[in-house]
Amino acid sequence: MENIYLREFQGVKYRTMLVREDASVSPGPLKRAELVYQYIRSGLENRDQECFVSILFNSQMVPLGVSLVSVGRLNCATVEPREVFKTAIIASAASLIVAHNHPSGDCKPSQDDIHITTSLKEAGDMLQIPILDHIIVGRDCFYSMKEHEEI
Repeated sequence: MENIYLREFQGVKYRTMLVREDASVSPGPLKRAELVYQYIRSGLENRDQECFVSILFNSQMVPLGVSLVSVGRLNCATVEPREVFKTAIIASAASLIVAHNHPSGDCKPSQDDIHITTSLKEAGDMLQIPILDHIIVGRDCFYSMKEHEEI
């Protein structure tokens, strides 16, 4: 997948590119939280820093890719909506699921997790790129905000 947008303003050219570097086979549709967890688990589960990712989906819920949005500290990662949606817009994603890990191993959401989910959901609604779920990865566990009706 490669999208190139070229803009020129007062003689200065800008180019934004999205290049798919790994042409591996897609896992197929990920329509359940457990399948999404299995898809991202190895990249998040044993990290010693909190990492926030967005999983970009086409209209059939097949992942287009995973975007690393933020790497934080032991118990927090700064997440801004513009960074979450930047890659989604360029990739023409139909929807997103966001996820992050808790290095402590506990997969229950914090108040900050609930707050950022609400903010991202509002931004996604405005951009017409819905946030379908927020998955928190712990040690051998996960928490789906959608399954717990918090999104």
